[in-house]
Amino acid sequence: MTKVCPEIEERTLPESSLTVSVDVSFASNHFPTYKLGPDNQIIEEPKEDEKGPSVKETVEKESELLSDQHKRLSVRDLASKFDKNLAAAVSLADEAKLREVASLEGHVMLKKLRDALEYMRGRTDGQNKEDVEKAISMVEALAVKLTQNEGELIQEKFEVKKLGNFLKQASEDAKKLVNQEKSFACAEIETARAVVLRLGEAFEEQEQISEASRAQGPDVEKLVEEVQEARKIKRMHHPTKVMGMQHELHGLRNRLQEKYMNSIKIHQEIAIIKRAEESKSCPFVLEGKQSLGSCLRIRVFSENAPENAIDLSNCSIQWYRAACETSRREAISGANQSVYAPEPFDVGRILQADILSNGQKVTVSTDGPIDPDSGLQSRVESLMRKSNCEFSVIISQMNGQDYASRSHVFTVGKTRIKLSRGWITKAREIYSTSMQLCGVRGNIKAPAKALFWQPRKSLTFILTFESEQERNAAIALARKHAFDCNVTLLGPDD
Repeated sequence: MTKVCPEIEERTLPESSLTVSVDVSFASNHFPTYKLGPDNQIIEEPKEDEKGPSVKETVEKESELLSDQHKRLSVRDLASKFDKNLAAAVSLADEAKLREVASLEGHVMLKKLRDALEYMRGRTDGQNKEDVEKAISMVEALAVKLTQNEGELIQEKFEVKKLGNFLKQASEDAKKLVNQEKSFACAEIETARAVVLRLGEAFEEQEQISEASRAQGPDVEKLVEEVQEARKIKRMHHPTKVMGMQHELHGLRNRLQEKYMNSIKIHQEIAIIKRAEESKSCPFVLEGKQSLGSCLRIRVFSENAPENAIDLSNCSIQWYRAACETSRREAISGANQSVYAPEPFDVGRILQADILSNGQKVTVSTDGPIDPDSGLQSRVESLMRKSNCEFSVIISQMNGQDYASRSHVFTVGKTRIKLSRGWITKAREIYSTSMQLCGVRGNIKAPAKALFWQPRKSLTFILTFESEQERNAAIALARKHAFDCNVTLLGPDD
């Protein structure tokens, strides 16, 4: 039995199946060298003759240079720099387009090469078939690598395009700034030119004046010196008209002041004489010290009136306060008793009382204005330094009714007044237009130590202090604090 071995004939591939398009262009005249890594991945060997950095590195480098130099570059240099960078970006875009074309051609070449290898794999067997399959896997890995490179190329193209738009806009802005600065510089140059022309004209005019003055120099200088010397002599020996008028006005003021004081003295003397003449025939007399802290009392003068002929309880009485300089007077509301204690508001004024008896009206008056208390001013100034000042008082009346009470504390603060006893508060109110405070105007015990206080409507107190000065100090202090709060603190109808 004979074994027949089939003859294997070597057949050459037809030329039509191995042809490559003539339109494909290669970057080099030899096939690139690759290495197979794990999982049949192609690792491209680095090129030794690589030309320059990548597009991304170039963009980053140019951006850093621009950020470092934009502060110290002028507008014109910045514009030229933007133009250069714009040209570089355009060249980079062109280079990216060329790479895109080369990548497309590489895809076409790899497709044809793979088709040729597939055809060869079907026609070969054994060791040659394994080599063909290995070449096919390398071609597929190369296609994957080319696709990755295309992705990177698209990203670089996008960045280059973005940088180109940015540089184009920056170049336009820089050109606008250059034109604007140029217009400003031209305007400043024109202004400076006009100023220089005016200065030149002024200098020429000054030179002409100086030349003319040199021609008349000696005579003019002599005249100026004579005029200055004459003015000095006039100032030394003759006062000016204004100074004379000032002296005359000063003298007139002094004379008017003297005449005014004389007229006041004469008016007071006449008033005293009239009151003395009236007092001779007046059946009433005013007793008491005419100063703050005292008490004035009206009584019947026995020499001018028959005994038991006049009863003050049956007479109508009204007290008035009048200014020293004029005859104008104002009624003191509630002061209709025979006794009246002056308060701080009466200092410097004349007190009068009209008495109506048996149909006849008689007026009694103080000899002069009410004198102040010598120690009251210093007492009030010392109390003003405190935020709250306390006075010991006794409540004599409450809402017009007699009130028997123990000692209370009357506190005068900068914003309010409080009446209390220990923890119990009788009244506490801030300064307002409804509050009233004055000396007592009724016939009660010790009127010079008592005051009338109305914290609010429908609530009144008559408080008695330990001394006359304490009462007057409390009134003056409360009125000063109320005035600081834009409130005028007076008595009823004042």
